[in-house]
Amino acid sequence: MTGPPAPGGHYGQDLFEPEHPQEAERIDSAALVYDPVTTGRLRALGSGPGSRCLEVGAGTGTVVRWLLEEADAAEVVALDRDTGGLDDLGGSRVRVVTADLRDESLDLGSFDLIHARFVLMHLPERRRLVSRLARWLNPGGWLVLGDAVEVPNALDTSSAYRRTMDAMWQALRSTIGTDTSGVPAYPHFLREEGLRNVAGELFCPPLVAGSPLARFWSETWNRMRPALEETGQVDSAGIDDALAYLASPQLAELGPGLMMAWGQRR
Repeated sequence: MTGPPAPGGHYGQDLFEPEHPQEAERIDSAALVYDPVTTGRLRALGSGPGSRCLEVGAGTGTVVRWLLEEADAAEVVALDRDTGGLDDLGGSRVRVVTADLRDESLDLGSFDLIHARFVLMHLPERRRLVSRLARWLNPGGWLVLGDAVEVPNALDTSSAYRRTMDAMWQALRSTIGTDTSGVPAYPHFLREEGLRNVAGELFCPPLVAGSPLARFWSETWNRMRPALEETGQVDSAGIDDALAYLASPQLAELGPGLMMAWGQRR
């Protein structure tokens, strides 16, 4: 007996194409919510002058800019499969690399800080990639991983919001291999890699009508509408109801959050 075929798609290719006119705005809506949390953690870990940093999945470059302008890093390598959102980055302290983290020939050197947010959850090879990133650390360097974790309302199994959110995770899993179930294990992964000072935290931002986060989910669901309907969990009317709920003052949900885990090379 065989199971379902493994997903063969890629983020940015089969879903969320970077050339879509709303993609940069969608990414930046999430950045407005999560960047302060991310940069606060990086600051607390001592990311500062003289550091060589790697930003995995650099997106539109918001964290890269913070590392350059606020943390005063000596060099930042911005890695992404599509780097069109980084065209305005320049200067001797930034290196933009258009490549896939899974490319075995990729050789970027070693780093004092490596940060990856909302990247590994979309890659079926995530555990192997944690090992690879850990190997790229300099002694004393930090690896910081951040991915989505959802704390669903167990009393709600049938609302339009719940059915649409569940359909989204199912569609992401079947299309590009997204899997958030292992994210809470990231601290264990870092410990298994021999890192010290390992810890983790979960941040669930408020989901408020009209907020950047509500706009992010609305744009995400609109863009995924055909894939959501294909799951059979929600129809077009249900998606419309979920979108209206996101824009309503009746909105009352604990939306998906960001779990970060970090560890330091001995």
